[in-house]
Amino acid sequence: MNGYPKLPIPINEPVKDYAPGSSERAAILTAIKLASEQPVDVPLVIGGEAVYTAEKIKIKCPYDHAQSLGVYSSATADHARDAIAAALQARTSWQDMPWQARLAIFLKAADLAAGPWRQRLNAATVLGQCKTVQQAEIDSACELVDFLRFNVDFAHQIYSEQPLSSAEVWNQVEYRPLDGFVFAVTPFNFTAIAANLPTSAALMGNTVVWKPSKHSVLSAHVVMQLLIEAGLPDGVINFLPTADSAAVGEVILNDEHMAGIHFTGSTAIFQMMWRKIAENIDHYKSYPRLVGETGGKNFVIAHSSAAPQALITGLIRGAFEYQGQKCSAASRAYIPASLWHEITSELKQQVAGLLVGPPTDLQNFVGAVIDRNAYDEIKGYIDFARHDRGHEILTGGECDDDKGFFIRPTVVIASDPRSKLMTEEIFGPVLTLYKYEDEALDSILDEIDQACDYALTGAVFARDRTVINYIANRLRHSAGNFYINDKPTGAVVGQQPFGGGRKSGTNDKAGSALNLTRWCSARTIKETMVSATDYRYAYMEKEISD
Repeated sequence: MNGYPKLPIPINEPVKDYAPGSSERAAILTAIKLASEQPVDVPLVIGGEAVYTAEKIKIKCPYDHAQSLGVYSSATADHARDAIAAALQARTSWQDMPWQARLAIFLKAADLAAGPWRQRLNAATVLGQCKTVQQAEIDSACELVDFLRFNVDFAHQIYSEQPLSSAEVWNQVEYRPLDGFVFAVTPFNFTAIAANLPTSAALMGNTVVWKPSKHSVLSAHVVMQLLIEAGLPDGVINFLPTADSAAVGEVILNDEHMAGIHFTGSTAIFQMMWRKIAENIDHYKSYPRLVGETGGKNFVIAHSSAAPQALITGLIRGAFEYQGQKCSAASRAYIPASLWHEITSELKQQVAGLLVGPPTDLQNFVGAVIDRNAYDEIKGYIDFARHDRGHEILTGGECDDDKGFFIRPTVVIASDPRSKLMTEEIFGPVLTLYKYEDEALDSILDEIDQACDYALTGAVFARDRTVINYIANRLRHSAGNFYINDKPTGAVVGQQPFGGGRKSGTNDKAGSALNLTRWCSARTIKETMVSATDYRYAYMEKEISD
């Protein structure tokens, strides 16, 4: 193509509100009904081919044990080897494709997701991951579309960054894909993240082996089919759902061509992978890029100047949307004594009134947690708080696994800022409060910064601007995403690049160009237009005497 095309300007996809009588409300309910009545048989996708295995794993519905969503084929170590081979085979043709043609695939995928595939994606997320219609819309429609559109624009920005040239020299930088394949390991809680981790690497010219969470196979399958529909060539992204993550991961982490990992999940798993890579470092052809976003113990600090209703709303939405199963969810809050009674009494009343139940009933604010393990672990924290003298349950705490894995939003009061529930990640609908004396702000800021190893998100609620600036500076390294008078969740692609430091991850900021630079390896090219023809320099000439 003889031209330098202008890309469409990315704009964040508008969030539909699904109000009664709206067309989108009717559309999502129809899509949910259709998907629930048509169980799927999800294959692996290796080299563009659908692969069905002998071992089939049930796709479970978190809010209804009796609901059958279908089955998925479970990848083995041999399938992992086949996927690596397919990714390596596809490398040359994919990286040689003109960048305009490569990026066009993802622009098409974005438009399909925003349009005819929107409710299919949302329905899969509602059914398989138990998100409310609103949470699914924000995630599997809008954020997914935003990642695709903005990443295309970020790639274009990166490619446009070129060095200066001097007389008789033309300097260029080629942003090559990594020398090998990328391993994408994605979580259950965000369909958009599950789509972004493999596609962000792929659009920079890499080929990918993608292992989705076993708890989000349904929506991941729809994403994979969407990419194929958009024209993704065979072998560029190879899809490996599995019930045996250890066997698949062992093969991939031991392969000499493994050039990078794009990961979102638990801190323990990411650290295990990092250790394995360190053990294998002499074996790899290149030093693997490690990009990971893991856990959080996210805080809210309220100052005496905070607006009470804004604080209460931020706590409820930040802690309990999607059952607190967000790495950014508010988990610990520090309330000044001057606001304590007003905040706790109103918070207790509002949280007690939250409706809990299946996401197919659009009046519900909270659904079920993802599986038995999550239910048991979260319930364990609540039971601990119920019997420990240093904790008091302000409201909630009821757990019911009869039909689905339901846990009522729970607010706990802790008497010790270093208590179990104030320092450990729970990843569920549990918010722990601590009361501090107004004059002890400095010491409580030290607690926030030092109480745990995470540094993902945090928020301050205050109206005094001097205080806001002071707290923001004191907590500079305590959160990779810091919010002022808002809940610590809901980062928007292109607006709030997302990621945290310390044990929360590598802080490579998904939703920005910073992340995409991790999936390319720059090559500098110097072309001399008029070449030297004599090795001698002027300083070497003999001096002429007077």
